[in-house]
Amino acid sequence: MKNRENIYKITSIILMLDQFIKILVNKYLTLGSMVKIIPNFFSLIYLKNTGAAFSILEDSTLLLVIISVIIVIVLDKYIKKTKEFSKLEEISLGLIMGGIFGNLIDRIIHHAVIDYLSFKFFGYNFPVFNLADMAITIGVVLIIISLIIEEKEKRSTKWVEMCLKSII
Repeated sequence: MKNRENIYKITSIILMLDQFIKILVNKYLTLGSMVKIIPNFFSLIYLKNTGAAFSILEDSTLLLVIISVIIVIVLDKYIKKTKEFSKLEEISLGLIMGGIFGNLIDRIIHHAVIDYLSFKFFGYNFPVFNLADMAITIGVVLIIISLIIEEKEKRSTKWVEMCLKSII
């Protein structure tokens, strides 16, 4: 039970931070405006994205809302069904859920996601994104790392079992 509580706490923290930042962006920046923070590297740009990552499925707000709700329901059932999670799994699931909820709220209220983080790497302007996007991406990467660790532990356990059987 404690594991689930931690996941939902992380979800809530990410959701609140995401929405708080988006409220500030909406209040203090005008749509399309830019504030250079670190010249030629990092800027705040207030944009609205009607699609998913990299504007995929642009102007498909209803479809993206439905997909988000389905993913949240599936993740929630998985969280409730699973008895225990590693710390890495707790963090990753909390990040993913918080990020999905943050962008889902935007899609419902604004019919678009508020994006504001703009980075430029070696002359390449990376697509503008937000805290929710970062949380989802980091969460997915952590899930992959968790699966790799789990697989290595299974292999290690099998190897130890094989060695013990050969000795006995």
